[in-house]
This record gives sequence, structure tokens and C-alpha cells, in this order.
Amino acid sequence: MSKTIIITGSSDGIGAAAARRLSADGHTVVIVGRSHDKTVAVARETRSDFFVADFASLDEVRHLAAEIIQRYPRVDVLANNAGGVFGEASRTIDGFEKTIQVNHLAPFLLTNLLLPVLTASHASVIQTASDAARISGTLVIDDLNNDRGRSAIRAYGDAKLANILFTAELQRRFGGSGISAAAFHPGTVASNFAAATPSRGMRLVYGNPLVRRLITTPAKAAEQLVWLATEEGGVGWEAGAYYEKGRVAKKVHPQTTSIELAKELWEVSARMVGISTSLDISAES
Repeated sequence: MSKTIIITGSSDGIGAAAARRLSADGHTVVIVGRSHDKTVAVARETRSDFFVADFASLDEVRHLAAEIIQRYPRVDVLANNAGGVFGEASRTIDGFEKTIQVNHLAPFLLTNLLLPVLTASHASVIQTASDAARISGTLVIDDLNNDRGRSAIRAYGDAKLANILFTAELQRRFGGSGISAAAFHPGTVASNFAAATPSRGMRLVYGNPLVRRLITTPAKAAEQLVWLATEEGGVGWEAGAYYEKGRVAKKVHPQTTSIELAKELWEVSARMVGISTSLDISAES
């Protein structure tokens, strides 16, 4: 059965690869990207609708959500794939550290604004997370902006840890209303992913042509996203789980198992982006 699938960050890398595969398989894919030219190019290639939005602006996220709601009465899959590693500490126009906003706060806001159509559609919500959550993340709930001891790698790990916690809490709150949520680690991918980081090690891994031959291609990394998007949540895969290599990940950061931290992160994130924190929780606490 054909699905309507929205993929953020699909103008390049994993998102573009997934869009190509899903559109070729007959699904209606909606491309969302920051770069107008890249977004249009992928949309034309896949014969897809597209939206251009910069997640460093929450107003653009709000506008994106309004346009999606207006154009698509049904959304079967929302793939929150947009993200990245950023270099020197900088604040967005909204006043938040750029890494946490682009990787977590923006998709958190987008998902919440789309909840009426997502729940009505019994949609799957997929987060592209990362093993960086386990390796370099330690979430401090009163310092999501990483004002204390920030590094590019630490900020990224924290944001990816937030993705996993958001997935679990989204499932807990709205699983009973039809939502199926999952997060996944795509592997180390040969893409333009870490171009902005000052980390010499990360630039070596992601940018060296010899190293790129040994790591995962975007097309290969996109297979998990395609699988999660096309299988039925709660049937083909476990709702609320974090996946790696097509299986529920065994090695995870200890914080990912904290129900209390996931609840607190939701409440703090909601206040930061200016939405209600009193939404009904349909699943059992």
C-alpha cells in the first residue's frame, strides 16, 4: 500500500537516498531540506513535492507544519532526519544553541504541531539518531544549550540522546492514540555530514576519500529508514525502541532507559519551543 512519507533533511545524504528508494517503490514522498537548490534537485529527481525550511529558525518550522497540514490530510510517516554537527558554539535566532535546536528542538516542535494529523493517520514517527548518544552524550536537563563545557562532539551526542528519549516519551504519551515511534543509528556514513565541525578526527572520518570507502554509503544507511517507514510500527518493529543494524540496540547510554528523564526532557523542550506541556497522555505511565 502506498504511503505518504515526509522526510526532513532529504536534500542530501541518508534522507535523499531514502527518498529515492521510497519514491521508486511507489510511495508519495515529501522532500524537506534547508538548501533550496539541493531540495529542488532531489524533488525533481524523485518527482516529489518539497518544502524548504531552515531548522535553525523555529518560525520556519511552524510555517512548515502549517503548510503540511494544509496540503496533506493524511501523513503515514514523519521521518525526522534533519540534523548535523556544528562547529563553534552559536545561538540561533530563537536564542538556543544551534546543535540542540536543529537536531532536537525543531523536530520536537514539528512533530507536536503535526500531532493531530499524525494520530488521525496512525502514523509512524522515525528519528535518525546516532551512536554518538552513547559515546559522547550526557544530557544535563538544566543545560540543554551546553553553556557549561561545550564541545561540538558533546553537543551532538547530547542532541542525539535527546532524539532517543523523545522517541520513547512520544510513544508513551501517544502510542495509545495511534502513534508508532522509533529511532535508529544509521552507522558511520560517507556523506557531507560533519563538514562544519572543528574536530579534526570527525573531518578525517567523514571527509577522507580513503576512509569513505570503508564506511557506510548513504544508500546502505538509508535501508533502516526505508524499513521503518514501510513496515507497520508495533508489528514489523517494536514501537518506542532504538534500533541499530535492524535490531533493537543492546549498547545504549544509561540515560536512555530513564523514564523520568524522558518526561522531564519533554516538559523542558515544550517550554523552550512555546507549546503546551499539558497534553493528555493516552498510554499508560
